[in-house]
Amino acid sequence: MNLKQNLLDTIQGENNTRISYESEEADKEIARKVSSMLPSNNQPVIIICIGTDRSTGDSLGPLIGTKLSEKRLSQFHVYGTLDDPIHAVNLEDKMNLIKQTYRDPFIIGIDACLGRLKSVGIISIADGPVKPGAGVNKSLTPVGNMHITGIVNVSGFMEFFVLQNTRLSLVMKMADVIVDSLLYADLLRSRKQDLLQSERQKILQPKKTI
Repeated sequence: MNLKQNLLDTIQGENNTRISYESEEADKEIARKVSSMLPSNNQPVIIICIGTDRSTGDSLGPLIGTKLSEKRLSQFHVYGTLDDPIHAVNLEDKMNLIKQTYRDPFIIGIDACLGRLKSVGIISIADGPVKPGAGVNKSLTPVGNMHITGIVNVSGFMEFFVLQNTRLSLVMKMADVIVDSLLYADLLRSRKQDLLQSERQKILQPKKTI
């Protein structure tokens, strides 16, 4: 978990969007943003959900992974669930496994974080990797070509205690929004891939002679 996320606490590019989970059609906004950042080729897209079910605040990632793994995704491969979480202890091994399994994967890193009081409930979508453990001075493997983070509580004091006392209700609601957005992004990418395939077939189809 990236314990502290102010405006510059994660690695970010210019392509950064922040949306409240309570915003009207937040899932559609996030889906469109994610879709615009995905590669246009057939590069495999991997979703890595970071966190642990041993801490309420840090369970956002594995909750998302579990909910996604129960759905039928055609474009995304999901790692990190409540039963098989990805956390500080096994992160590097999991990353190595994914890189051995997929050729040149495009990775979306998902993690919970703490931030300012006014930012609690904000979902951030940005270029570049998320840095798990940055807030507690742990040097862990950065994750993702892009990342999605959810601010679940307030940083600044006794952060591990804050994580343990984060409202599960908030975490669940944020997880649901992110899951719905990724399901929609999966559908959009599937439609785009079908369209590209159709265009290729038209190009390759021999022209009829009169």
